[in-house]
Amino acid sequence: MNNVFYEKLFKYIALTMVIIIVIIFFIFFVELVSNSLYAFLKAGLTIIVGSTWNPVKEIYGGLPFIYGTLYTSILALIIAVPLSLGVAIASSELLPSSITNVLNPVIEMMAAIPSIIYGMWALFVLGPILRIYIEPFLSSTLSFLPLFRGPITGLGYLNAAIVLSIMILPIISSLMREAIGMVPKEIEELTLALGGTRWEAIKMKIHVAKLGILGGMVLGFSRAVGETMAILLVIGNKPSITLSLFSSGATIATVIANEYPEAIINPLHASALTSLALILFVISVTINVIFIRYIRSKIGVEI
Repeated sequence: MNNVFYEKLFKYIALTMVIIIVIIFFIFFVELVSNSLYAFLKAGLTIIVGSTWNPVKEIYGGLPFIYGTLYTSILALIIAVPLSLGVAIASSELLPSSITNVLNPVIEMMAAIPSIIYGMWALFVLGPILRIYIEPFLSSTLSFLPLFRGPITGLGYLNAAIVLSIMILPIISSLMREAIGMVPKEIEELTLALGGTRWEAIKMKIHVAKLGILGGMVLGFSRAVGETMAILLVIGNKPSITLSLFSSGATIATVIANEYPEAIINPLHASALTSLALILFVISVTINVIFIRYIRSKIGVEI
């Protein structure tokens, strides 16, 4: 009797927690929509497609910030995914336990470092390295590509992408390692028994764990699009739409952090910034919904 009671109690508590989370989610969404309406009514779709942001003239075009958010996050993912996959393979398949017992906690602790610390490191250490060594080299050898043109300052999209990649690497690599580690040992043994090499066995495990690996990538990307303080210090905070990695830029999160304290006195400015927050919210939700639908289609679960 007591067991039945506790089972029902646990069920209702769990259901209550789910309902609370759903309510909080919709409260966030409703608040963002209600506080963005004024800007959308005044500026219309200019907030999404406009390229000029001038609060003094009450011109609010948020496209450069949307572009900067997606550009830095995609660049960070391009850098972080190969490194994370390498770390995951090494820690789960190649390195002895005496090393992984030290390596894995260190990588996981990197995720707990405050973003402002990463930002200060990128500003005072990575920035000069990029300005003195890396960016001049890239400019002199690859300037025929639009990615490597423009003034060299050490601050901009390249610096922001590198620091973002370092910040999301612990999350992605940990999930990839867990996904690979959950693949049944029999798959590796079968591959080896059929004459496959160790590398072919590892590739087979990666293939089996691809959904978990993709999940790590999506979570890392979601983490990157919302990062604020680290990017605020190194991206240059100049709205621009350019392919150049040397150029300054801005993201949705950085412009909100920069301007919201002053925007309180101007309702339209505050509403425009809130509309950017709504766009960021929609981007994050859309990424996760697409991933969930993809996962369900692959495992045969009907939506």
